[in-house]
Amino acid sequence: MKTRILMLAVTLIGAIGFAQKNEIKAAEKALKGGDSMAAKTALEGASGMIAGADEKTQAQYHFVRGKVYADLAKKGDATAFEDAASSLQKVIEIEKNSGKSKYTDETKQHMESLTADLVNAAVKDNNEEKYKEAAEKLYTSYKISPQDTSYLYFAAGSAVRGGHYDQALSYYEELKAIGYDGGGLVYKATNVESGEVEEMDKMQRDLMIKAGTHKDPIDEKTPSKKAEIVKNIALIYSETGQDEKAMAAYVEARENNPDDVNLILNQANLYYAQGDLDKFKSLMGEATTLAPENADLHYNIGVINMEQGNMEEARASYKKALEIRPDYTNAQLNLSTTYINEGNALIDEMNSLGNSKADIAKYDELKTKKDNFFEQGAQVLEDALKTSPDSKSIMEQLKNIYGAMGDNENFMRLKKMMGE
Repeated sequence: MKTRILMLAVTLIGAIGFAQKNEIKAAEKALKGGDSMAAKTALEGASGMIAGADEKTQAQYHFVRGKVYADLAKKGDATAFEDAASSLQKVIEIEKNSGKSKYTDETKQHMESLTADLVNAAVKDNNEEKYKEAAEKLYTSYKISPQDTSYLYFAAGSAVRGGHYDQALSYYEELKAIGYDGGGLVYKATNVESGEVEEMDKMQRDLMIKAGTHKDPIDEKTPSKKAEIVKNIALIYSETGQDEKAMAAYVEARENNPDDVNLILNQANLYYAQGDLDKFKSLMGEATTLAPENADLHYNIGVINMEQGNMEEARASYKKALEIRPDYTNAQLNLSTTYINEGNALIDEMNSLGNSKADIAKYDELKTKKDNFFEQGAQVLEDALKTSPDSKSIMEQLKNIYGAMGDNENFMRLKKMMGE
């Protein structure tokens, strides 16, 4: 009786194995006929018992499954990419462990094709602002081809563009963990026929030069992206309210890149957001030392000084910004405002005076100072109109100054210039 039961079990296993192979063959036939949905259905019939099959059958199953899901993905089913990738990778794993390689070479070719399809689909998603989907596809591309670490970098970028910060953070942390640099050499040459500079790999470029179709080879060095990655990690922490982690990331990044002006600016902005204006000003000063011709830096220092009531320092910064960029409208407006603010501050004191002879004399003295400040503020904007004659914001502010001064002639002139 025991022998009969054993024989029955062996017969049953053989029948299951035979059924699996038939379903795999049916899937292959359906796929060859272009019916990938029918192929998928056939494979689903074999999936339940595949884990107990021999390695040869498992490899065949996953090889066919990978091709089926890759075909579904190519036909528009974006959810099929991951299944295709996992099955193709499973084929490599199974054959590597078994020491056989019946499907390995062809599987690698399908993986390359799948990666290209994934990247093209990710580009399409990015163009359609489907950033989360694009990031996931690029990440799958990286998992298929781990040596192509740039896919992981681009996945993080897509996630950031879509505001998917947790997803982006995990990608950036993974980039950091694998020591991604992103720097290197880009090989270029000029197409003789079109005159356009084209980018290609080194071997192709060298062959083109020898063939005479291209000339003027250039080896262009691209900078490391390590600092950018840490900066983006810090920015994500800042965006999600994790200021302590953000500051720690900036400290780490600046240890490796102490002269990176962008890192200094981002750390300074974090101090600004936290209300620590002294540290903000200190870092901005450090940044201007490294980049003395950056007008925005001088402008931002001017803004902080103006907020703190340091008008002379603010004016010096705005004037420096305007030396670098004479048509910097915001610097022109704010430089004028420093004078107006000082003039306005005197009005409160003027209004608090009485009618005594001493008070009247004091009032006249303060009014002269106030008018002088207003005139200086107006002159800044009159000069600004010479470099920015069509600026409505400059004309509006200048008109208001003349109105406050009681200068009706110039007030009406500005109204006419503005078409009012």
